[in-house]
Amino acid sequence: MAEPRPRAVLLGVQLSGVGDDEHTSSLDELARLAKTLGLEVVARVTQKRGALAHGTVVGEGKLRDLAAWTGGTGVVPSGATPRKKRGPVEDDDDSPPVETVETEARASVILVDHDITPSQARNLEKATSARVLDRSAVILEIFHRHARTREAKAQVEIARLAYLAPRLRDSGAGKDRQRGGIGGKGAGESAMELDRRKIRDRIAELRGELADLSREASTRRARRAAEPTVALVGYTNAGKSSLMRALTGSEVLIEDKLFATLDTTVRVLRPETRPRILVSDTVGFIKKLPHDLVASFRSTLDEAREADLLLHVADASDPALASQIEVTRQVLAEIGADAPSMLLLNKVDRLDGARPSELYAEHPEAMLLSAKRPADVATLRERIVGHFETEMEEGEVRIPWQHQRLVAEAHATCRVISETHDETGTTIRLRAPAEVLARLRTAAEE
Repeated sequence: MAEPRPRAVLLGVQLSGVGDDEHTSSLDELARLAKTLGLEVVARVTQKRGALAHGTVVGEGKLRDLAAWTGGTGVVPSGATPRKKRGPVEDDDDSPPVETVETEARASVILVDHDITPSQARNLEKATSARVLDRSAVILEIFHRHARTREAKAQVEIARLAYLAPRLRDSGAGKDRQRGGIGGKGAGESAMELDRRKIRDRIAELRGELADLSREASTRRARRAAEPTVALVGYTNAGKSSLMRALTGSEVLIEDKLFATLDTTVRVLRPETRPRILVSDTVGFIKKLPHDLVASFRSTLDEAREADLLLHVADASDPALASQIEVTRQVLAEIGADAPSMLLLNKVDRLDGARPSELYAEHPEAMLLSAKRPADVATLRERIVGHFETEMEEGEVRIPWQHQRLVAEAHATCRVISETHDETGTTIRLRAPAEVLARLRTAAEE
């Protein structure tokens, strides 16, 4: 018999200017993040406020409601008293009071749909007797669990350490000053300061390792420079990996989980074209993606930044579609990915009634498709090939016998229309990008 999953309560504050639909969508997304972590969400506690409460995120009434789900007192013990309220705050009657639940049904984790300070997290834990994770901590934990390659693990560890550094005092260590000594702590350095120094040193070490891996990835991209590249980008769980498998026939990981893919995979578009078209799958984006994660994954996201074409994949069946499209565009702008793009509204097989027509009207430039429909995938492939066809030029290259290796290269990287031979060499008529034609001509004249 499988063990029951740990229970969690979601805590959200609907700030001024945030609509009901946006607030609900954000909590729904947090619930999916909780599921990905293996948690069972048993309740949602929400409050409308102008700003997060300085000490405990929510007001006193909501704090008691929250504690009812976890077995806590609902009161911050003396010595960790929250600051006095500032300005008018709406009464927290927007959700019914919660009676204390039975011990076996209590939650042991609270997931906060915001980034909170270390002191806010400590106060919530003391008032509720539960572990508290803010949104960034949840995302970092999922990334940590899903990282497989050396590069992904290094990227996630950098972000986790950067998140941990300002929260070290939670352990209570570092109150006593220690003497200096060879191999020991620095003069007057506390245990907490020592830990922070260790974190800084480890981050520096990881960044050096990541720089080496990034150079290796750049070398691989340079070798593929003559071949057109397509990058699948978009919100997490939008179906990028499913499209990757359908377009390339590769056995990439497909799971109905957020951030199932953290490592970039590059495969050849099938059926193969001349020149070959390479397709890469990239890490998904999400609202409020921790800045340190974006910075750490910059080398991975270089596949998107240096692609010739971006396939922006979005889940057409998600109620937060518009917000997810905007988040993806913001991240792409942040990393400098400005290549031409196609908007793909995936999972249309889940739509009912007039919704497809409404999406056509809202996004006339988009292609509606399902990665599960072979006909849709074939149409997408034709559009990809057609995009690169428009950028190709037709030309003739004369290759002397002493440079016949260029004939094989032409067949590998260009669409050869005709090929003739005479006593001095080979004449090839082909279609290829202008820079490829120029490079072949230059090599043939050397």
